[in-house]
Amino acid sequence: MQHQTVIATIANALQDTPGIRALFLSGSHASGHADDYSDVDFVLVADYGASDAVAALWRDAVAQTGEIVLWWDRLTRPALINAITADWTRTDVIVLKPDQMGHHNQAGLKPVFDPDDLHSGLAQAAPPRGTSPARLRYQFEEFIRIIGLLHLAEGRAEFINGVLGVFHLRNLLVELMIEETGAPDRGGQLNLNRLITDEQKAVLTALPPAIPERDAMIDAHLAYAKAYLPRARKLAAARGIDWPERFEEVTWAQLNRTLSVTRPYDLQ
Repeated sequence: MQHQTVIATIANALQDTPGIRALFLSGSHASGHADDYSDVDFVLVADYGASDAVAALWRDAVAQTGEIVLWWDRLTRPALINAITADWTRTDVIVLKPDQMGHHNQAGLKPVFDPDDLHSGLAQAAPPRGTSPARLRYQFEEFIRIIGLLHLAEGRAEFINGVLGVFHLRNLLVELMIEETGAPDRGGQLNLNRLITDEQKAVLTALPPAIPERDAMIDAHLAYAKAYLPRARKLAAARGIDWPERFEEVTWAQLNRTLSVTRPYDLQ
């Protein structure tokens, strides 16, 4: 079923229901970035919020769009319901009371039906988005910590765990690159192509794969360190964040003692 048909079907099923106040699109369908591969994100406003009764109404509405093959009812977040139908249309809804709308804004929601005009009472836009200095400092330290665990993975021959370490390093590098571009609307987890530059993509694609073998594991950790740490230092300096110099210093010293590896980039 086409997304617009899904939206219309759900709206028709709910808009005259007592206690249902409004239905909005959020995510990529609200921002204009939706494509055929997007999920359909909703915010449903109900007098009693995310009650069992409202969840049952939502399930009945989604069922009109197709056979439901996955149903997560408030499992991962108290007000979130996820569904997938047999044609693999993904719908997510956050169910809120009217007085719980304060974290949303007009730019982030597109009304489907809103007879009380709740939308006009919201802030026009979200405040400028950016990762806090404390969070960035944590990410820098976490990258160094994972690099430091390399000697443990090698000493125990935990090469499968070493592969997981490379996975975490890659995620941190991607987060750093998104922070560098300052993308105002990140969208969902599967929208990386529009969030990073061609130069950043070239860096990522050139990095070695994660292979559960000793030398490959070490080489991959060092390659990610070479790609990440100079960029992270530059970002830290630009944001006025103190670099965890001593932590990085002793980490490389430990790896030199245990694995005879050295810092893979020059300090400037």
